[in-house]
Amino acid sequence: MAVTYAVTAVDGVAFGLLLFTVAAGLTLIFGVMDVLNLAHGSLYLAGAYVAYLLSRGGLLDWAAALAAGALIGVAGGAALGAAMRPLARFGHLEQALATLGIAYLAADGYTSVFGGAPLPADPPTPLSGSVHMGGFRYPVYRLGFIAVAAVLALALHWAVTRTRPGVLLRATVADRAMAAATGIGTGRVQTAAMAVGGGLATTAGVLGAPLLGPAPGVDTTVLVLCLIVVVIGGAGSIGGTLAAALMVGQVQTVGVLAAPTAAPFALFGVLLVVLAVRARLAVRPT
Repeated sequence: MAVTYAVTAVDGVAFGLLLFTVAAGLTLIFGVMDVLNLAHGSLYLAGAYVAYLLSRGGLLDWAAALAAGALIGVAGGAALGAAMRPLARFGHLEQALATLGIAYLAADGYTSVFGGAPLPADPPTPLSGSVHMGGFRYPVYRLGFIAVAAVLALALHWAVTRTRPGVLLRATVADRAMAAATGIGTGRVQTAAMAVGGGLATTAGVLGAPLLGPAPGVDTTVLVLCLIVVVIGGAGSIGGTLAAALMVGQVQTVGVLAAPTAAPFALFGVLLVVLAVRARLAVRPT
């Protein structure tokens, strides 16, 4: 039983890192542009469909799918940022309604083109095998995905904390008006955040297609879980997003194994506790 839980925990790490890759883009968008982007899950699903279309078992095919997915995500994120710019003077409700409409249109488009059935997105043939892990056979691709996603998380953390674009990004998140007053082109930073966020979502879709493949409704599932991750981790915080994504990944895997009926309630229970604590801190006198 202990081995079963250990192997399931590895699954939780893989799923958590998948959620992090998507949610990192969402937290950048929300932290920099203050846009509640409910079309973010559609970008993940776009990447998953790209993996289905372009991957044919070879590593070069998979690399081409990654490149195409990233380009689509960057272009889609930048276009979404341009579409949201006129709504900057409105509140989150108007932004949510606009991006939700885009998500519905995208979902209908996917169904019209690809149909309503789940589609296979197999990993590259060299990574399609399995290894022995505590008496279980564990997919090699999932271990490879954990390694790649971990490197991506470290690279993203380094870029945000150690590079000039990262400094501009953090300054815009902290105080947009002050950043603009000091000469930072906050408009360019916002566009870049939308583009990078979109690229992360579609890249996650390509990489994660063998784990959570293209199918109607996957965009909604990914969006809801990533919103929970962003709320728990904090908008604009890469480290907080990573910690929250790993926690959600364990709840969705080990939690479901240990208590199938209680795990979903546990996840929302954690979310409610976080919101309650933040509300309490917000009203505490200084």
